[in-house]
Amino acid sequence: MTEDAAIDILWDFHHVGHIPAPCDLMFVLGSNDVRVAEYAAELYHRGLAPLIVFSGGAGRFTQGWELTEAEIFARAAKAKGVPASAILLENKATNTGENIIFSRQIISQAGLPPPTRILALQKPYMERRTLATLEAQWPGPSFLVSSPSFSFKAYLTETLTRSFVINAMMGDFQRIIEYPKQGFSTRQHIPQEALEAFRLLVQAGYTTQLLPGVPLP
Repeated sequence: MTEDAAIDILWDFHHVGHIPAPCDLMFVLGSNDVRVAEYAAELYHRGLAPLIVFSGGAGRFTQGWELTEAEIFARAAKAKGVPASAILLENKATNTGENIIFSRQIISQAGLPPPTRILALQKPYMERRTLATLEAQWPGPSFLVSSPSFSFKAYLTETLTRSFVINAMMGDFQRIIEYPKQGFSTRQHIPQEALEAFRLLVQAGYTTQLLPGVPLP
């Protein structure tokens, strides 16, 4: 297996293959990729949800931003024509679990009925981890998870470099394996070829976002 093949295998593994469909609300988890907010605006204009909840304070990769992830994402969505009346902000969360916990509180405080179907949006390589976390930490609704459509190579930018994205993708893959042991997320099926791809990329040195002190699978 080549390095490029391993990257593509992990990239594909992180996608869950859901097709966006009408839901009670869109739940947009903040990150360092504002294209997710623009994607939310596109789906809003397609009529897939009447409300967008943008969630995120300052995470691992956004500590230096001028505003919170939620505020920057909301600004991007408004620039794409989403009205302020269709947006709720949760701007305290620093990780995926907090995104869920704090957003549930924001929805309740807004006097909205509990949603029965949620369309969650994330970066492409965080779809599966997002789904696993939602399944464990938000009982009740059904979930669709989606992301902007990119191949690995097309996803890269000046700031989201090849090395940066591979390391981040590796960290999320490891967390998909480890977090169910702590009750943070549900167990996901891990294909053997994905494990082999992960191990190859560890050997290639993509380890900066791995959990410290955790044995490799």
